[in-house]
Amino acid sequence: MSQLKPINQQVVAVVGASSGIGRETALKFAKQGAKVVVSARSESGLASLVDEIRGYGGEATYIVADVSNFEQVKAIADKTVEVYGRLDTWVHASATAVFATFDQTTPEEFKRVIDVSLMGQVYGAMAALPHLKREGRGALIHVSSMEGRRALPYQSSYSAAKHGVEGFLESLRVELQHEGIPVSVTSIKPAVINTPFYNNGRTKLGVKPTGIPPYYQPSVVADAILYVAEHPTRDFIVGDVGRVLDVLQRLSPSLVDSILLLVGFPLQRTSEQKSEDAPDNLYEPIPENDRIEGDFSHLTIPTVTDWIEMNPSVKWGALAVAALGVAAVFGGLLPRNEV
Repeated sequence: MSQLKPINQQVVAVVGASSGIGRETALKFAKQGAKVVVSARSESGLASLVDEIRGYGGEATYIVADVSNFEQVKAIADKTVEVYGRLDTWVHASATAVFATFDQTTPEEFKRVIDVSLMGQVYGAMAALPHLKREGRGALIHVSSMEGRRALPYQSSYSAAKHGVEGFLESLRVELQHEGIPVSVTSIKPAVINTPFYNNGRTKLGVKPTGIPPYYQPSVVADAILYVAEHPTRDFIVGDVGRVLDVLQRLSPSLVDSILLLVGFPLQRTSEQKSEDAPDNLYEPIPENDRIEGDFSHLTIPTVTDWIEMNPSVKWGALAVAALGVAAVFGGLLPRNEV
C-alpha cells in the first residue's frame, strides 16, 4: 500500500488545468500548500491560473502542452522535477469530445478524441511513472468518467476513450502491485459535471449539447481528487447519481439501455442552436472558456455519498447498521418454536 504525503508536502502536476475540474483542482491543491505545476494548451488560461495561485501566496508554474504528443507530456513531468525537485502526484484531467451519432462521426474526429482523451492519459502515466518510482511512492490520479462504466448515445468516441482509460489503469495497477511498487493508481469517475466541457465539444446535433441532468459542481470532483491524493483509493465515483448508475449497470445493462432510449437523446440537447462549424476545442483551445464552471449551475445538486466515501468510519458504521437491520428483518420472518 502506498504511503502518500500530506498535501502541504506534495509536488503536484495537474494536466488539463486551464478550465473545469483541472483548474478547480489546481487551486485547491495550492490553497492547501502543495507546489503545483499546471498544464494545458491554453497559455492565457494557465497564466491567469498561476497568477491567481501566486496572488494568495501559493507556489505554481505552468507549461503549455498538447497531451496527444508524448514528448510534450513528458516535458510536463520533467519540468515539475526541474522546478521543484520531484513529483509526488500526477492528476490527469484533459479531455475533448464530439457530440454526434456514431455514423456522423468522421474517422479523423473519432481518432482525435481517442488521442486526447485516452492516449493523453496513457502518455501521462508513462511520463509520470518513472519519477514516482524513483521517489518510492506517489499517486497517479486519472479523471475518467462514469462513461467508462456505461457508454452514452451521441458520445461513442468519448465513451470508447473512457473505457480504454479504465482498461489500462486496471492493468497498470496490478502490474505495480505485482512488482511491489507503492504507487497509488486511482480512477476518478465523475457523473455529469458543470464545466465548460459542453461549450468546448464539437456538436453535430444542431444544438449546444448538455449532460443528462442532474449536474454536480466541479468542486465536488476536486474534493475527491484531493482526498485520494492522501488516501490510496482504487476507484472514486463522484456524485450520487453516478453510484446509482453503477449499480443499475451491474444489475441489468439492458435496463439501462431502455432508460437511455427514453432520456438519453432528448436530455442531451439544449434548445440553443449551434452549428458544427462553431468553435470547439478538438484541435485548438478556446480561451474564453478558461473558467471553472459551465452554463448549468441551475441544474446542479449536492451529493451525499461522496462525503460518506471520504469518511470511512461513517461508511462502515452505516453498512453495519444496514446489515443489522437486514438481519433483524429476516430474523423476524423466521419461524419460532412454541414453548
